[in-house]
Amino acid sequence: MSFILSEMQSDLRAAGLHGWLFYDFRGRDPIAQRVLALPPGMRTRRWFYFVPAKGSPKKLVHKIEAESLAAVPGETLYYSAQEELRGNLKKLLGHAKKIAMQYSPKNEIPYVAMVDAGTIELVRSTGAKVVSSADLVQKYEAVWSPEQLESHLYAAKHVDRIVAEAFQLAVRGVREGRPLTEHG
Repeated sequence: MSFILSEMQSDLRAAGLHGWLFYDFRGRDPIAQRVLALPPGMRTRRWFYFVPAKGSPKKLVHKIEAESLAAVPGETLYYSAQEELRGNLKKLLGHAKKIAMQYSPKNEIPYVAMVDAGTIELVRSTGAKVVSSADLVQKYEAVWSPEQLESHLYAAKHVDRIVAEAFQLAVRGVREGRPLTEHG
């Protein structure tokens, strides 16, 4: 599912967040890849993508993989050394103080816990408070599109009909003294 920036930003503001920081290293976070609708590609270096509650998104990518987030909008910052990574991560987050990440306190929701502890520590070192993105993930990963809902309702209607007909057949068999068998 691809995101609509204005909708995501509205959701972030409603949740009292300053932004959603996506992070990945070697494909460890499939949630980030699906929510951002990233095309397949070589991403062997760490990358960050920050969607602020207000303003334009920003990317932080390794200089070797400068185009790794070309599919998403926003200004790109680069790093190659650790110092550059830390400095540009601080620039990326700006004044954001409360941000969501694929993090789960005490790993209560392991499906969301995609970011390692060291990266959480790195982000916290910028002054930002990291909170779980679980509620956002639920909306952007688990809410059906209108097409998916239509497909579900179509299937449900037919399954309901089939179940009702099967019960009618079973009732008829019992009334006529011919109970149904699995083979029958």
